[in-house]
Amino acid sequence: MTEPTRQLLRGTLHVLILQTLAGGALHGYAIVAEIVERSGGLLSIEDGALYQALHRMQERGWLDSQWGHAENGKRARFYRLTTEGRRRLKLETESWKAYAAAVFAVLSPATR
Repeated sequence: MTEPTRQLLRGTLHVLILQTLAGGALHGYAIVAEIVERSGGLLSIEDGALYQALHRMQERGWLDSQWGHAENGKRARFYRLTTEGRRRLKLETESWKAYAAAVFAVLSPATR
C-alpha cells in the first residue's frame, strides 16, 4: 500500500466513528475531518460509506441525531453516542486491541 490513504478494513469504520463521537456530538463532515486529522491523513472515508454507517449505527441504537447548524451556518445533522453506543465502543475497542496485538505478534520477528 503505497497510497497516501488506506482502505479501511471491514468493521473498522464503526469503531472509528464511535471513538470520534466519544468526545461529543459532530456532523458528518466534522467526523470525517477528525478521523483524517487523527490518522495523520492516512485514513479517509467516502461520504456514501460514512452516511450508510451512521444510519446503520442509528438503527442499531448506538447513535442519536438532531438537526443543528454547522460552523459555516449551514443546517447539518449532528450525531452523538447513546448509552448503548458507549457500551458498543468499549466492546469494539477491546476487540480491536486484541486483534491488533495478534497481528503485531505475527509481524514481529520469531524468537526460537
